[in-house]
Amino acid sequence: MTGHTTARQRLTAELLDALRTDGGVRVVTGEPGCGRTTFLDHAARLFRAGPVRHLRADQAHELDDTLRTATAAGPVLLCVDDAHLWDAPARATLARTAARIRGTGVRAALLVTVPDHRPVAPELADLPVLRLGPLTPADAALLVRDAADEAVDPAVREELITAAEGNPALLLALVRSLSPAQLSGRRALPPSLVTGEVLAEVAGDRLPDDPGGLPLTTAAAARATGEEDADDELVLRACPSAIDEPLPDLLTRGEGRLRFRSALMLRAVYATAPPGHRRAAHLALAEAATEPDGLLPLLHRSWATTGPAPAVAASLTRAVTDPACTAPPALRRRALTRAADLTPDGAERARRHLAAAQQALLAGHTADALRLLEQARGRSAPAPVRGGAELLRGAVLLADGPVEDARESLLLAADLLPPPAAARATLAAADAAWSAGDPTGCLSALAPTRTPPTLPLAEACVRVPRSGTPTASGAPAARTGAAAPRTASTPPTSPPPNGTMPTNPVPDGDPSRDHRDGLRAVLLARFDLAAAPLRRVVDNGLRGSDPDHLLRSAAAALMLGDVTSARRAGARALAAARTSGSAALEPRALEYLAYAELRAGRHQLARTHAEEGLRTAARAAQRNTAAHHHAVLALAASIEGEADLVAEHVEAALRTARRHGLAQAATLAHWAAARADLGAGRPREAAQRLGPLVLPGARRGHFAVWMLAVPCFVEATASAGRPQHAAAVVESFALWAACGADPQAPSQLLRCRALLAAPDTADELYRHALDRHDDTAGDFERARTELLYGKWLRRRRRLREARTRLEEARLGFERCGARLWAQQAAAELRAGGAAPAAAPAASPGAGDLARLTPQQLRIARYVAEGATNREVALSLSVSTRTVDYHLRNVFATLGLRSRVELVRLVEQEEKTGARL
Repeated sequence: MTGHTTARQRLTAELLDALRTDGGVRVVTGEPGCGRTTFLDHAARLFRAGPVRHLRADQAHELDDTLRTATAAGPVLLCVDDAHLWDAPARATLARTAARIRGTGVRAALLVTVPDHRPVAPELADLPVLRLGPLTPADAALLVRDAADEAVDPAVREELITAAEGNPALLLALVRSLSPAQLSGRRALPPSLVTGEVLAEVAGDRLPDDPGGLPLTTAAAARATGEEDADDELVLRACPSAIDEPLPDLLTRGEGRLRFRSALMLRAVYATAPPGHRRAAHLALAEAATEPDGLLPLLHRSWATTGPAPAVAASLTRAVTDPACTAPPALRRRALTRAADLTPDGAERARRHLAAAQQALLAGHTADALRLLEQARGRSAPAPVRGGAELLRGAVLLADGPVEDARESLLLAADLLPPPAAARATLAAADAAWSAGDPTGCLSALAPTRTPPTLPLAEACVRVPRSGTPTASGAPAARTGAAAPRTASTPPTSPPPNGTMPTNPVPDGDPSRDHRDGLRAVLLARFDLAAAPLRRVVDNGLRGSDPDHLLRSAAAALMLGDVTSARRAGARALAAARTSGSAALEPRALEYLAYAELRAGRHQLARTHAEEGLRTAARAAQRNTAAHHHAVLALAASIEGEADLVAEHVEAALRTARRHGLAQAATLAHWAAARADLGAGRPREAAQRLGPLVLPGARRGHFAVWMLAVPCFVEATASAGRPQHAAAVVESFALWAACGADPQAPSQLLRCRALLAAPDTADELYRHALDRHDDTAGDFERARTELLYGKWLRRRRRLREARTRLEEARLGFERCGARLWAQQAAAELRAGGAAPAAAPAASPGAGDLARLTPQQLRIARYVAEGATNREVALSLSVSTRTVDYHLRNVFATLGLRSRVELVRLVEQEEKTGARL
C-alpha cells in the first residue's frame, strides 16, 4: 500500500460518506497522472454497503436494469472510468442515470472519472465534481519510499517531491528515471530532473500534434511570469496565425487571460517542443511586447539566446535592480537566475546566483534558494558573496532547520561580510541562539567586539532595493515568550549609501544597531538602557512600509510591552509583505500578530492569525515558524478547553522543536498542555508538567518563557495543596513584574501572592489584584483571579461575596470562550448553594447551534457549506482525525444522523438570524 493509496483512502472514505447523504453522484477529475483510476479502485474496495459494478461503454444499456435491481439487492456503487472516451449516446445514458440517482433517491452511487486537461463533455457538465489535487509532501514522501527499491537520500527525496509538484505519476516517473546510486545520494543528480522525455511519458498521447502554435506560445509566456496563465492579447500578437483559429482543447480563455487546463500539460508542451521552436516563441513574445525594454521582454530575449551572453545578462540585472521595477520576487529570481546562466565570469555569476537566491527566499521558494546558494558559495566567489550566501543559508535554517547550525552559518557570515551586513548577521546569530535557549550564545553574538573593521561594501551582492529583504527567523524577543515572537534580522541587500557602518548611532538611531543594543540590554537585565533604542526601533519602523523594518518594530514593541504598537506593526508588515509579494515574510508577520493578540488577551484573534500562519508557513516551507504557530494554537485551545486540539498542536510543535532545537517553541507547547490540565480541573498534573519548566535546574524552560508560566504553576501547586513548592519562583516573578514589559504581570503577581498568603492578608491581595486588572485588557486573566478569589471566599463561608465573584468569573470566561474554566466557576457556584445565573434569554433566532463549542461551530459551518472533512482540516490547519472527532460530537450534541440534517439545521437557524 503506497502513500498515494493512504491519502486517497482517506479522501475516498469521506466521499463515500457524503455520497450516502447528498445524491450519490460525483465526477472525479484531475490532471493527467493525478490517479483517477487508482482513486476509483480505492472507492470500490472501501464500499461495503452493497455490490460494485465497473461499467464499460458497451454496457451503458445495462444501467436501467442495474438501478431497478439496486433497491432489492441493496445499495450499488457504479464506477465508470474515463467516461470521456464513451460515445455521445452512451454518455447521454450515463447522464440520465445520474439524474435518476440524484432526483429520485435510488439506492445507488455513481462515480465517473474524466481528465481535466480538456473540456468536460456537455452531457456530464452539470454533475457535481470532485477534483483530485496534488499529493501532500508527506504522502509524496511515502510514495517515493514505496516506489524505490532501496533507501532514498532525504535531500534527493525532497528534490523529487519539489520537481513533481504533487503529481503522483510524474513522481513515479522521476524515481524510475534515476539510478540506484543517484537515489541514494552516491552520485549527483542530473542538472534537470523534469526533462521532456519524462513529461512525455506522463502526458502520453495527450500532447498536441503541432509542437508550436498557440499552445507553445502560451506555455512560453506563462513560463516567463511563473504564473498559470498568460496575457491573451500578448500571446495573440506573438502568434497572429491563431487569431481566427478555434481555441485548442488544452487551453481556456477568460477575463483577458489564456491558461492551460492542466499545469502538467503546460510543462509538457514547453519541455517537449524542439529547442528552436521554443526560442522562436520567446523571441516572438519579446517583439510583441508593448514595452520592449521591460523585464519580461528582456527575459524572453534571454531565452532566445544560446551560449554565454554578458550583455544580455547585464541588461537583465539592470532591469531587476532598477528602483522603478515593480516585478514580484519570483520573477526577479527567474531573471537573475537566467542572468547568472549567461554570465561567463565566475565572480559575477556567483553574485547573481546570490541575488537570485535572495529573491527565491522572499518568494517562499526555499528549495530553489538553497540550490542557488550552493552555486554562490564556491571558493572562487568573493568573500562578501560567500558571506552573503552563508547569511541567507542561516536565514533558511532559522525558518526551517536546526537553529544551532543556523547560528554557525550566521557567525561565519559575520566574519566574511563588511560592517553593515556583518551587524545584521550577528543579530541573526543572536536570534538563532535565542531560539535554541542559549542566552550566553546570544550575548556573545551581540558583543560589540564581533563587529569587524570598517570596509567598503563595493563587492557586496547585487542590490535589490524595492521588494524588501529576506529576514532570518529566530526566537521571540527578549523575556516576553508568548509576547514577542522573534527578533528581525536582515541579510545585506541594502547597504547604507556610504557603504560603511557608523561607529556611533546617529541621533535617530540605526535600526539594526538599536535593535542589537536594546536586545543586549534586555539580556543583561538593564531595562533602563533598553527602552530608548527599542523605542527608536518601534517608531522608525512604523514611519515606513518596509516589511522587515515593521517586523523589527513589532519585536521591539513586544519587548517594551507596547502591545498596541506591536499589533499595528504586525498588521502593517503583513500588508506590506503581501503587497510586495514577499511570501517568506507572511508567516512571520502572522506570528507577530498572533503573539500580540495573545498578549492582549484576544485568544480568538490569535487563533485566527495562527491558523492562517500555519497555511502560509507550509507554503513557504518554514517548519520552525509553523512550530511557533502550533504553540499559539495550543495556547489558544487551552483557553477554550479543547483537549484533543491542544494535544494535537502540542505534539506538532514538539515534533519540530525536538528535531531543530527550538527550545522556546517547546516551552510554550508544554505550558499550553499544563494550562489545559489546569482548566480541566487537574492541578496536580499541571504542577507536574510545569515544575521542570519553572523551577531551577537543567530542565528549566526557555529563559525568555519560563517566567510566563509561573502564575499557572503557582495556581496549580496551591490548588494541589503544595503551595510551598512555589514560594521561590514567586520572588523571581516579582523581579520580572517590576520590569514593566508585561502589562499582565503586576496583577498576576498579586494573585500569586494571595494564593500563598495567610488568610489575614490574602483578602486584600485579591482585591488589589482585581484593581490592577482594571488597568489592562483581557477577560481571561481577570476571570481567573475572580475564580480563585471566589473559591477562597466560599471556603471561608463568605457565600454572598463568593457568589458575586464566581458569577463574574463565569461570565468573563464565557466572554472569551473558556468553556471548561466557566464550568469550574459554575461548579463552585453550585457548591456554594446557588445555581449560576441563567444565561440571557435566547434571541428569536438562537437555536441548537448555541450548544456547540467554538471549534464545533466552525466545523459545522464548513460542513454545511459542502466541505469534506479533508477540506475542513486544511482550512483549520488540523488533522482529519480531529475534524472527525468534533463532527461526531456535533452530531451527538444536536441529535443529528447525517450531513443533510446538519445542512438543514444550519440553513434554518441562519434564516431565523442564528449566529454560527
